[in-house]
Amino acid sequence: MHKADESGEIHPGIAKVDPIIVIDGVRREFGGLTAVDVDHLEIPRHAITALIGPNGAGKTTLFNLLTGFDKPNAGSWSFDGKNLSGIPAYKTARMGQVRTFQLTKSLGLLTVLENMKLGATKQTGERIWASVLPFLWKSQEAQIEEKARDLLTRFKLDAKEQDYAASLSGGQRKLLEMARALMSDPTLVMLDEPMAGVNPALTQSLLEHILDLKDLGMTVVFVEHDMHMVRHIADWVVVMAEGRVVAEGPPEEVMKQRAVIDAYLGAHQDVDLGVVTGRVEGELSTEARSLVEAVQELSEVVEAEASAETAEGTK
Repeated sequence: MHKADESGEIHPGIAKVDPIIVIDGVRREFGGLTAVDVDHLEIPRHAITALIGPNGAGKTTLFNLLTGFDKPNAGSWSFDGKNLSGIPAYKTARMGQVRTFQLTKSLGLLTVLENMKLGATKQTGERIWASVLPFLWKSQEAQIEEKARDLLTRFKLDAKEQDYAASLSGGQRKLLEMARALMSDPTLVMLDEPMAGVNPALTQSLLEHILDLKDLGMTVVFVEHDMHMVRHIADWVVVMAEGRVVAEGPPEEVMKQRAVIDAYLGAHQDVDLGVVTGRVEGELSTEARSLVEAVQELSEVVEAEASAETAEGTK
């Protein structure tokens, strides 16, 4: 498997020889809680990078920031040398950076083929005056349909092209969303949990399609919880925990790191939660006391926000 290029000893934020995305000081907060706090991160070009970490690590929030679906409190990032800070989602897509969603965004009351055609860019017929003059866009429309059908054949959805997207299974919708993303000829494809809710029978097909994206010259970044999948297809792995990048490197090496084990198993696996909750008698260790204080602080924040919402609602 191709290892992403790196210079020097591997550590979080290591510089890559040819990065396609460079992130600096990106931070996103929600109600005083920090969801993302990435000092520096570079994504290697022409490689498959997996973004992993426990629930709540900030992976999808980072995806939303990079693709223009959310705005950070601080920081900047670039794609292919172009600054994307403050650029809305539709413009990042036009620049060649497209994404899929954990919960698919297909339009259920349009056919599969119509969903595909929506993914094509620079359509003359979308202009209000040109739309009433078919001779201006008919030939382009035929080319778009041909491209859409070729992709549907590749993704084994050609038999479904006239079916409504709402009739597809969860796995088929994932395939449709991935195929539709390719209608814009992207440089970078970002997949948010592509295997979530997919029937095991379609898992292998999705894996092969992700590998095909790399073979076609694209860069792939995906969020995933399935470690077996990550080991099989990722060239590079970035590990997040509590909004930060705690480790990165080739999959066979990064999985052995203590920071990764702590991120998945928790840093408090030696704490007796019975003692912490008061249900079991015992003496609290320093680590346990720190855990109690952290829980109390979080509870106070939640209670304060709930009280503020209640007060606002009674006005």
